[in-house]
Amino acid sequence: MPTITLGGRAIGPDHPPFIIAELSGNHNQSLERGLAIVDAVAAAGAHAIKLQTYTADTMTLPGAYRIDDPNSLWYGRELHELYQEAYTPWDWHQPLFDRAKQHGMLAFSSPFDESAVDFLETLDVPAYKIASFENTDWPLLRRVAATGKPVIMSTGASTLAEVAEAEQVLRAAGCQELVLLKCTSTYPATPLNTNLRTIPHLAQLFPASPIGLSDHTAGVGAAVAAVALGACVIEKHVTLRRADGGVDSAFSLEPEEVATLATETERAWQALGQIQYGVQRAEEKSRLYKRSLYVAQDIAAGEVFTPDNLRVVRPGLGLPPRYYDQLLGKPARQALAAGTPLTWEML
Repeated sequence: MPTITLGGRAIGPDHPPFIIAELSGNHNQSLERGLAIVDAVAAAGAHAIKLQTYTADTMTLPGAYRIDDPNSLWYGRELHELYQEAYTPWDWHQPLFDRAKQHGMLAFSSPFDESAVDFLETLDVPAYKIASFENTDWPLLRRVAATGKPVIMSTGASTLAEVAEAEQVLRAAGCQELVLLKCTSTYPATPLNTNLRTIPHLAQLFPASPIGLSDHTAGVGAAVAAVALGACVIEKHVTLRRADGGVDSAFSLEPEEVATLATETERAWQALGQIQYGVQRAEEKSRLYKRSLYVAQDIAAGEVFTPDNLRVVRPGLGLPPRYYDQLLGKPARQALAAGTPLTWEML
């Protein structure tokens, strides 16, 4: 898996996981709340904040569709109305981005049409995110790629052919740095439909791209496991408190959970290490606590070793236990006190 650079930060298998906090509509139409979320996730250790750049009118038409899935968080909602509630006003982008930069975080967005790309270019975003439902919008992909910025693309609700085609369209249009995110586009997702074993397979199929996870499950377990399978990027929706409500609050992390996410995914990455056998430098002192052969009862010179007077115990200052059977019945060269570690010179 390669390493790419996003806003001066290296992303790849040799670097700690890159944590993206997705604001989405959890600002609940309050800029002050949006800024508070940025402050909170920055303090929690997120590396980037991501917005979504659209309007209800660039997404759909009034009356076009009412969500009829009773299992959906948004059951019964009219799609245009839902997007009116969830969208981030475009004039909020600059103050939200500025607040993120004050904390040393990167800030970028998912554009949902070409006009959003044009707008985001005026803000000099360091990267673009392609949402799962937009990865078949080839005109949008070409417009994003033409900026020359790194692209992060989710792969939810997509066939492998669609992912491959999107990758080819982006590359052909000028995208040189592309991250692919395994994603399950259900809200929320469950561990059973997350299928993290796809991550190393994506890495095999798309060797020019770092792989990550856009995670809609509750908690941080899936994200930690994803890092163990090679994920270099983790994207999670965030909020201040799920109890506050909001279009995406049910599957969003609170700040304390973001802190756990940042800590535990980095620990998982550190723990991967490399293939290692033998004694590590950090273990050298611990070898003292391996077992060895000790005199268990006082022995006179010439007395033979028996199961009663020869024991395998800690620490490891005597002969290795593998010689136990060989030494039974052999005479001691000298008198030995109980508690003496056995050496060859004593035989």
